[in-house]
Amino acid sequence: MNETQRNEKYNAYIKSKMPKTKAWPSLFHAFWVGGLICCLGEFIKELCLYIFPYMTSLEASNWSSIIIIIIAALLTGFGIYDKIGAYAGAGSIIPITGFSNSIASSALEFKREGMVFGLMAKMFVIAGPVIVTGVLVSIFAGLLYLIF
Repeated sequence: MNETQRNEKYNAYIKSKMPKTKAWPSLFHAFWVGGLICCLGEFIKELCLYIFPYMTSLEASNWSSIIIIIIAALLTGFGIYDKIGAYAGAGSIIPITGFSNSIASSALEFKREGMVFGLMAKMFVIAGPVIVTGVLVSIFAGLLYLIF
């Protein structure tokens, strides 16, 4: 068997084992769940403005973000966010809720290794590179803004 035949046979094997996904239903689920999460955030912001009329829109947005992060972490802790993620796919990893889920799930996974070497050391395994990249890109953007 030459290399080309081996590669074709391997590719056929991989194709037979890959899960079959239906693109349009997956896209639809991602769209409506992601939209629902965004609408929930906007509802919380408007609720904050209604309950605390002296609050500025920026403060209400900050509180809305904090509440959404807490809700996503709690849903991760109860195992509900994983089910939402399995159903909605990318719609569930809207940046703020996906970030909260990644930190909470890492914390839950490594809590058995202890407080310091498990929880604290491994909590940012998934989210750490995102934080570092965000900081470096913001420094770069700030330097570009300063120069130009």
